[in-house]
Amino acid sequence: MFGDFLKSLSILKKFLFINLIIFLVIGSLTLLYIGNVKPNLIKNKTVKHIQIINNTVEHIIRLNIKFQEEDIRRFLFSTRFLFQNLDRVILFDNQFNLVGDTDTLDLDPRSFSNRLDIVQLEILDEKISNKIIETKNINKEKTVSLKDILTNYSWSKDYGKPFTFIQEGYDKFLLTTVKNVTLDGNNIGYLAIFENAIDIKSAINERKTFILRTAIFVGIVIFIFSFVLNRYFLKPIKNLVAYIRTIKEKSKKKTIINELKSRNDELGTLATSLDDMTNELQKRISHAENFSTDLVHEIRNPLTSLKSASEILHETEDQSQRSKLIDILNHDVQRIERLITDYSQMLKDEVALSREKMKKTNLKLIAGSVVDDFNSIYEAKRGIKIILNDPNQEEYIINGIENRIEQIIANLLDNSISFSDDNKKILVEISKNEEKNVILRVIDEGTGFKETNTKKIFNRFYSNRPDTFGEHSGLGLNIVKNLVDLHGATIHASNNFSKKGANVEIIFPRI
Repeated sequence: MFGDFLKSLSILKKFLFINLIIFLVIGSLTLLYIGNVKPNLIKNKTVKHIQIINNTVEHIIRLNIKFQEEDIRRFLFSTRFLFQNLDRVILFDNQFNLVGDTDTLDLDPRSFSNRLDIVQLEILDEKISNKIIETKNINKEKTVSLKDILTNYSWSKDYGKPFTFIQEGYDKFLLTTVKNVTLDGNNIGYLAIFENAIDIKSAINERKTFILRTAIFVGIVIFIFSFVLNRYFLKPIKNLVAYIRTIKEKSKKKTIINELKSRNDELGTLATSLDDMTNELQKRISHAENFSTDLVHEIRNPLTSLKSASEILHETEDQSQRSKLIDILNHDVQRIERLITDYSQMLKDEVALSREKMKKTNLKLIAGSVVDDFNSIYEAKRGIKIILNDPNQEEYIINGIENRIEQIIANLLDNSISFSDDNKKILVEISKNEEKNVILRVIDEGTGFKETNTKKIFNRFYSNRPDTFGEHSGLGLNIVKNLVDLHGATIHASNNFSKKGANVEIIFPRI
C-alpha cells in the first residue's frame, strides 16, 4: 500500500516526502541524543561530587572532627582545598541542625571562585535560628526545603548512598549532592555540597542551537534544491510530456519546445533530439502517404487502360484489332508490375537505410568499380563507353554508405544510357571545389532535358519519355535524390551548353 502511494506521487512530491521521512528519523534520533546528553553530563558532575564527599568524610573521620560549629569551622578552614570549584558546602548534625556553612566563613575567594549571585539556600544566622529556610525557585511558585530533603533521604531506601537533586532556573543549574556521615555504624551528621553547573545548561543549549540552525539550514537547502529541481528539470520534462501528448492527439495547441531546444544542457539536447525525431517521423509518415497516393494514381491509369482494352477485346472479332489490344494489355501489366517492383524495392531500401551507418569511403574506388561493371555490359552491347575522369589524380574521401553510393552512380548511369544513342560516351568526373567539397558529375551525349525546371525530374513517378512510355517507373532519379539527401549532399541537373547532352552534379560535404 505504501509502495502504491509512493508510485502515485510526482517526482517533486516523492523528493519532499522522502526528505520529510528522513527529517523525522533524524529528529527522533536527535531528541534521543539530547535526552541522553543531560543525564550523562549530570552523572559526570555527580561522580566528582561523590569523590569530594568521600574525601571529606574520610578527613572528618581521620581527624576525629566533632559535628560542632567550632570544630567544623576549623575543619573547613584547614581543608578548603577539597572544595575547589564548588559554590557552597553545608554540614548538619544528625538532628538536621546547621553546624557549618562556607557562605558564613571568611574563606579565600579562590577556594570558592564561582559564587552564586542568585538566591540559593538562605540560611539564617544564629540570632534567629539554625533552621534551614526554603530556597525559592526562579518563578517563586515552588519552594524547596533542604531539611525536608534530608528528612526524606534519612527514611529512603537509598539512605547511606549519595543523593543528587537539581534546582534549575533561568540562569542557574544548581546540582546538590547530600550524604550522611557515619562513624562506627552511627550517623553523626550530613554533608551537602552545591555547584552551579551552568556549563551543563550551556552545553545543552549550544547543542540545541546547533541542531536547530542545522535543521533550518538543511530546510533552506532542500527548499532551494526543490525549487531548482522543479524549475529547471521537472517543469521542462512536463513540457516535453505535453509536447508528446500534443503530437499524439494531433492537437494544434501551441507548444514551447523551441524554448527547451535553446537550452545548452542535456534537457536541451533531449528536446532537440525529440523534436528532430518527431519531425522525421512526421516526414516519413507524410512521405509514405504521398507515395501511396502517387502510386495509386500511377496504377489507376494502366488499370483504366486494362479495363477498356479488356472490354473492347471481348466485343471485337477483328484479329488484328485483338492483337493490338493484347499488346496493350501486356504493356499495361508490365507497367503495373514494374511500378510495384520498384515501389517494393524502394521501401526495402528505406528500411535498410535506417539500419546502416556512414563511414569514411573512397568515392573514386566506388565509382571505378561501377564504371567497370557498366562498361563490361554496355560497351559490347551498344558500344557505349563510360569514362572515369580524375583530373587531379587524388583520393576523394566522403562520409557515406558504400552500397548506397554505388546505387546513386548506377541509377545515374542507367538514366544517361537510356537517353543516349549507341556508340556514345558518358563521362563520370570526380573533383573538388574551392571549399574542398567532393563533386561527382555524370555527363552524357543524349537528348538532354526537355524541362525548363529540371527539379521536377527528381519527383516520384515523373518520366518524360514519349517514345518509351511505360517502360520506366519514374522512381530512379527520385531514389537518387533521397539517397543524396541522406548523405547531406545536394544534387542538380542541367543541359550541357557546349554540346548536346545532360549534366547531373552531386556535391558531397567535406569531412
